[in-house]
Amino acid sequence: MSLYAVRYRYSDDTAGRDEHRPAHREFLGGLAEEGVVVASGPLVDGDPEALILVEGESIEAVRDLLSQDPFAQQGMLDAVEIREWDVVIGSVG
Repeated sequence: MSLYAVRYRYSDDTAGRDEHRPAHREFLGGLAEEGVVVASGPLVDGDPEALILVEGESIEAVRDLLSQDPFAQQGMLDAVEIREWDVVIGSVG
């Protein structure tokens, strides 16, 4: 398994994000309980974005998994960037 850094860039639809946030957090929380999501949360400054650390087999597998996120299904994401992360210092998992 590899570790992937995923950046979500949210749409400007704040009312839609507010409506679907509980299901979004439940989805990611379930993945965290399974050990798939290592960490997740919004980036504080700048555009509305979030960073999610995900363990997976490939970028394609992570993309497929996160396509099930209610935010993705409801059109709350303008962009999803997934990059493999080579952890050199520190530990995860």
